[in-house]
Amino acid sequence: MSESLLRGLRRFHREAFPGYREHFRELVAAGQRPGTLFIGCSDSRVLPDLLTDSGPGDLFVARNVGALVPPHDPHAGEHEAAAAIEYAVAVLGVRDIVVCGHSHCGAVRALYEPPDVPAPNLERWLGLARPAALPAGDGPPDEDTLRETERRSVALQLGRLAEYSIVRERTEAGDLALHGWHYILEEGRVDALDLESGRFHPVAVD
Repeated sequence: MSESLLRGLRRFHREAFPGYREHFRELVAAGQRPGTLFIGCSDSRVLPDLLTDSGPGDLFVARNVGALVPPHDPHAGEHEAAAAIEYAVAVLGVRDIVVCGHSHCGAVRALYEPPDVPAPNLERWLGLARPAALPAGDGPPDEDTLRETERRSVALQLGRLAEYSIVRERTEAGDLALHGWHYILEEGRVDALDLESGRFHPVAVD
């Protein structure tokens, strides 16, 4: 184990955990009841708890490369992302689902500039985002193209999410809401997808 990880564990046990001890005991005794499923990218710069000022037990987090949602197919076999959606909605009863993409996403860039190393699993996985890609031009994609693709991917994943039967039933009943976010890393800003217009607008935080 690296020294930095060990230092972090020690600091957590010594400084952070004591303040949460009783809260964790309550969560263990009563079970978790998060209100939100947060589907986010595995990117190390995206911290769902920090972004939403959430504490233990508030978010059920499902992270993967690109914050992607597989198509709804009950016969497709094992799929961690689909299992997380079903568990959050059917078992935990979350009332909100957030699909959160972000700026400078390596998964989106890889749609235009694939890695130079063999990565067959990554290549297949990124196929879930490929319909969001814009027509390739000459040379590497510019920042506007990447940002537009990131947003198109959020909308694409949100559309797939709505096709899950358990999600559709809950949304039609009015007790589950879907949200598409685009997190601008360098600005600390979240733009939210308006489902009616298909446009992203900054979330008012003041």
